[in-house]
Parts: sequence; C-alpha cells; structure tokens
Amino acid sequence: MQIIKRKGVIKTEINQLGRLEDQNHKLNISNKINVKSDVFGKLMNFYALAIKKVEEEINNINQEYHEYHLIDHVKSRIKSPKSMLQKMEHKNYELTYQNLIERINDVAGIRIICPFKNNVYVIKSLLEQNSQIHVLNIKDYIAHPKKSGYTSLHMIVEVPVTIENNIVFVKAEIQIRTIAMDFWAELEHDIRYKPQNKVTKYQSKELIKCAKMLNKIEDRMVKIYYN
Repeated sequence: MQIIKRKGVIKTEINQLGRLEDQNHKLNISNKINVKSDVFGKLMNFYALAIKKVEEEINNINQEYHEYHLIDHVKSRIKSPKSMLQKMEHKNYELTYQNLIERINDVAGIRIICPFKNNVYVIKSLLEQNSQIHVLNIKDYIAHPKKSGYTSLHMIVEVPVTIENNIVFVKAEIQIRTIAMDFWAELEHDIRYKPQNKVTKYQSKELIKCAKMLNKIEDRMVKIYYN
C-alpha cells in the first residue's frame, strides 16, 4: 500500500480524479469548482470517509470509557456546496479546488456533545493522544468565549482514509461542547439565520445574557452531580 505524504496529498488525488472524470483532460487544482461535476462529488467522498474515520475513533473512545459517560451524543455533516462557496466568497478566496482544499477546514464537521465542561477537556486530551488523529489547530472558545456569547472547543485535524490502495490524509473540524452550549448555539443559529431576519442589538444582548446564565447553571449542575 502506497502512503502519500500529508503535504499536498489531496492535490495529487484531485489530479487523478480529473482523469477519471475526463480521460482527455487532466484537472489542474487551480481550476474553478464545479459542484455538479464528478470530480466535486468524489472530493466530497474523501470528506465523507474522513467523517467516518473520526466517528470510528470517537466510538472507540466512548466504548473504552463508557462508565464515565464522557459523551452524550455525536453529530456530523458535510458542508453544503452553497455554504462552502459562500464562505469562500466571504473570505475573498477564488473559487478553486486548491482554495477549497487548503483554506476551508470545516468541509467535514463532527460535533461531540458532552454532559459537562470537564468532559470536553478529557475528550480533547484523548483525541490528542489518538495515533489516528493528527491535530493541526485548536481554538478554545470555552476559556475565551466569542463576543456573541458562543462557547465551544474547536479542533482542526487530519485523518488517514484509504482511497484505491492509497492512504490520503483529509482535514476535518471537530467541535466539542456541552449539552448546554449546544442548546444555546443551535437556538442562536436559528435566530440569526432566519429568512429576512436581522438580529437587533437587544436580541444580541439577551443572547449574551442567556449564554452567561446557562454557564452558571451548568456549573451549579456539575456541583450537584459530583456531590
């Protein structure tokens, strides 16, 4: 089995996919994205396999430490083509395969929901120790919440997936948050992204207050639970 080095790994595979899509055309990764092409579909399959790999490792952790109830549940998704392109446009990236692969880190997304904050950091540590997961970057919005009130821990990782007897390293984003954090984040997202809805200053302030209240309630629940 050939192991392809991490750096530029998907670039090589995308060139191969281009030949599969059109025998007379070798795709250059500087080409613009065509979400209806076979190439795009096969690229998304890479990310689907990355999600599957991460979920397998999370499941292994959950089984090994099931008595500690570190994880409540896990969600996953592949970013929609519309969301990918909107994010790239928002960041002023040219809509090429290269920019998608190299600059958009959350095409594959996995969310781990834990009962309490201490569980979040245990899961983070276990993922860092996992030989199948290479951590590229961590942002701790629990220790340093966003101005909006958002709290979560984000990890950008890469994992090995097998494609036609080659091992390809693919990036994914893992978000780890508590049940309370997820409750707030889901509702805040729904409020902010309602069709034709503009969040007022009053609503923003109330959302921040609710985030702080939930944090205090969660801390009290932890004391009750462990005492």
